[in-house]
Amino acid sequence: VFLLDLKNNELKLRPTTFSNDSCYLPPLRYPAICSLTGNSDVEDSQYVIHGGKTPNNELSNKMYVMSAIYHTNKKTTFCCTEKELEGDIPVGRYGHSMNVVHSRGKKMYVIFGGRSYMPQGQRNTENWNSVVDCQPHVFLVDLEFGCSNSYALPQLQNGFAFHVSLARNDTVYIVGGHCLKSNSRPPALYKLKIDLPLGSPSLSCTLLPNGLSLSSAIVTQISSKDFVIVGGYESDTHKRMVCNAITLDDDSIEISRKDSPEWTAEIKHGKY
Repeated sequence: VFLLDLKNNELKLRPTTFSNDSCYLPPLRYPAICSLTGNSDVEDSQYVIHGGKTPNNELSNKMYVMSAIYHTNKKTTFCCTEKELEGDIPVGRYGHSMNVVHSRGKKMYVIFGGRSYMPQGQRNTENWNSVVDCQPHVFLVDLEFGCSNSYALPQLQNGFAFHVSLARNDTVYIVGGHCLKSNSRPPALYKLKIDLPLGSPSLSCTLLPNGLSLSSAIVTQISSKDFVIVGGYESDTHKRMVCNAITLDDDSIEISRKDSPEWTAEIKHGKY
């Protein structure tokens, strides 16, 4: 685990360590990560990690909570804890998303999308490593009580992965993604609203116009409601060289083009 320091337009990597009471966190590829910045009077931040590929190419269905602890000597350590879940547990997957929503004083983690290996009953020696898009179910995870529940919504008919997701208050917006079955990147934009009253949660999903066709893009939050999307792919052979600015208001999303930097030749013509 490294910390990134950006000073005077120079990026530096600083190695850090885990505390003695941490569980083992395997090196994972393509997990879903959600960060929660602590309050101003709390000197720690939490990062929730789910899924991903392990070094031996297995898919993890485990969930970890990694807390950053900032010491007075400017040293930072991490404490990692594995969280046990009950209920509808998401299968091991990668290329999915996880966000946190807040409603009526409660919070839930929202897991969606991704890829997994074919079901055990369909796997044989010839297709053992073949992957499929996960079922387009929405999982709500309550870490406080260690429970997970899945929901099937009629607006979400096809599975997809490597999309972008953004959250504000009780709403998650899902943008783009790659559908393995059709080998396409439809310009999708879904609005997933989650109400957390006493009792059972209420979920609604709306397909919005003016989505983006992309996969494997990077999203960065630059303010409480502003985000930037950069990179990714618009097809299997074409990189996505444009940038987009996204603003989330209380109940709406605005997507606009943003001036792109002067990409280097390595970025333009490199494989990744």
